[in-house]
Amino acid sequence: MIFTSDNAFGVAPEILEAIAKANGGAVSSYGGDEITSRLQKRFADVFEREVAVFPVATGTAANALSLATLTPPYGAIFCHEDAHVNVDECGAPEMFSGGAKLVGLGGENGKIDAGGFAAALKGYRKDDVHQVQPACLTLTQSTEAGTVYTLAEITGLAALAHGRGLAVHMDGSRFANALVSVGSTPAEMTWKAGVDVLSFGATKNGALAAEAVVFFDPARAADFAFRRKRAGHLFSKMRFLSVQLDAYLDGDLWLRLARHANDMAAHLASGLQALDGAVLASPVEANEIFVRLPAATTSRLRKAGAAFHPWPKRGDGEGHGTVRLVTSFATRLSEVEAFLKAARG
Repeated sequence: MIFTSDNAFGVAPEILEAIAKANGGAVSSYGGDEITSRLQKRFADVFEREVAVFPVATGTAANALSLATLTPPYGAIFCHEDAHVNVDECGAPEMFSGGAKLVGLGGENGKIDAGGFAAALKGYRKDDVHQVQPACLTLTQSTEAGTVYTLAEITGLAALAHGRGLAVHMDGSRFANALVSVGSTPAEMTWKAGVDVLSFGATKNGALAAEAVVFFDPARAADFAFRRKRAGHLFSKMRFLSVQLDAYLDGDLWLRLARHANDMAAHLASGLQALDGAVLASPVEANEIFVRLPAATTSRLRKAGAAFHPWPKRGDGEGHGTVRLVTSFATRLSEVEAFLKAARG
């Protein structure tokens, strides 16, 4: 009954097998291998257009380097106030951008409010040397509240950003979970909706350590190879990152893994809603659940061996505490049922 994080689980068997197969023989280093080369076409097929793809090992690197490419040191990066880039990346976006300012915006259930974003933009005067200049909007998909932006919401926010000359970045550490939730194509959720650059996550959904930065206009990636090297993410044995992404996309494995995680979350949420005193803190639309539980229920679950994190940011009521539960590609239905049985007492 481990529901602490999808990072807590291992590697999907198909990806582990692909890593083992890539281990044989000698190939060119630093991305000069055949596997890395074919990623460009693999991603182009998935996103239905020419793209520039750069494997990196962590989501923080993907986000920070993406934002640094899109934002000058005197720029402003607009994000949700609870976004991972704002509260969980130790200043990496600011450091790699050379000092750009993150501007946190409000919005219910982890989503940036379009009206609030428009109002915030009005507070910045173009070419005023006393102010940072709006440069980028970043959206987290799925959000830190376990919700998912609709295509209309992405399109609307991107239009506001582009109307002021801002680039649009998407933090897709759980991109696959969002995609199967909405039921759209990868193209529809990204460049067709106005996204310029995507941090494409795989680690949370069955990879060992593999993310990718995807530029939908390859011209924007002119200096990214240098940024990646400078940040220590140009791996000498790049084939082992690339083969994870290759196997992840092969035969839609990534979507199957994400769909399973989402299904487990939906089943868990349904059971929790039937409990006396349990209240969902936000809609369950991907593979994260935020739920307020009576203290006695939380205590009973911990005694039964369940693992999960308290989440005070989501707000609590008297005698209740909010917890976060995360399901993964490896979560078993039997674990979900055992958790619900322990919760019922």
